[in-house]
This record gives sequence, C-alpha cells and structure tokens, in this order.
Amino acid sequence: MTNDAAVPDAGIPAISSDEHRNGEYPVHSLLTERRSPRAFSSRTVAPETLGSLLEAARWAPSCMNEQPWSFIVATKQNQPDFDRLLRCLVDFNALWAQHAPVLVLSIARLTFASNGAPNRHALHDVGQAIAHLTFQATASGLAVHQMAGFDVEKARHEFSIPPNHEPVAVAAVGYPGSVASLPERLREKELAARKRKSLKDFVFEGQWARATSWTLKV
Repeated sequence: MTNDAAVPDAGIPAISSDEHRNGEYPVHSLLTERRSPRAFSSRTVAPETLGSLLEAARWAPSCMNEQPWSFIVATKQNQPDFDRLLRCLVDFNALWAQHAPVLVLSIARLTFASNGAPNRHALHDVGQAIAHLTFQATASGLAVHQMAGFDVEKARHEFSIPPNHEPVAVAAVGYPGSVASLPERLREKELAARKRKSLKDFVFEGQWARATSWTLKV
C-alpha cells in the first residue's frame, strides 16, 4: 500500500480559532476540518486511496437499499477523460478545477430498479454517498470541492449517461495546495472565514419556524 499521509503546502488556510469558537455544540474534528478548497496540489492520488473514498460512498444508507448512485471518475492519469469532464464545467469552476488531480461526476438513478417507479429520495441518497466520500477524503488528508456549476446535458451526452439517470454534481478531489497559486479574486474566497446559519434559524419544533427551546439557549 502507498503511504498517502498528507504533506501540506505552504499557504493552506488553517481552521481559525473563531470557527471553532463559533460552533454551537461540539462535533467530530472531521467536520470542523473539512474545507472546500480551490487550491489543489498536483500530487497524484493513489488508486487505493481513491478506492477508499468510493468504498466509503458505497456504504452510505439509501431508501430501500437502492444505492441509486453512480460515479464517473476522471484522473489526470487519463488526461483525455479528465479534459472531457473539465469541459463540462462552467468557466469559473474550470479555472481552478483544472489543477485538481481528480474529478468525479455523481449521477442519480431516478427510478427504483425493482419496479421502475420514481424514486423521490434518489438525490438525497446520492448526497449521502458524496458526504461519506467527503469525510473519508478528509480522514485521508484529501479535500473535496463539490460543484453545481456544470453543463448537465453536455455531461449526459459526453459520457453516454442513460435515461432515468440525472447528473448531480462534479467534485474536485486532491491534496490541498498553496493559496498563493490562485488568482487574487479566488485567493480572497479561499481565505474567507466559513459562515453557517445558527441552529435556531433552521431547527424547528412543533411547527414551521418555531425554534426549539434548546437552540435558543445557545
């Protein structure tokens, strides 16, 4: 097995003490350490490490155990495929994602395999699979930046995605790189503090928009 312990580059944004202090309740460090960087190292992700990420996705829960997810993986070891997926991204995302060593397109099967009925939980379940992949990546010293900005129909055509399947998102995967490598406008985004809504803004009790008593105490 290849030793893929992360070797950070200079200029990687650290998790600020304010971000830790602003948490309303304690959570696992994998959650606080997860970031969505735009600066990636050129360092190759070993196949067995990439396999672990997809293995994590494989064990995600899903409605009726349908496992409605599929993934098209494009690495720079296969440059033509990587370039095909890169060309599906909007220009803003392609600007920085071109430097990531891996791109992953997630796809949801929209119908149940057992009876062909619509599966309204498919996108939810694909999201769970990507979350599993993301936190396995964090545990492995990698980072994942998920992107909604891509041409769905172009991806469908480019990769012969069948009917009843919906391209969901593209994720850039790799080791964190130096913020200094980014254009100035992206550098500012990279260094900006992460912000989250308060629990009282989205955790309700009894009826819509009624915050729980325990979130109001935070």
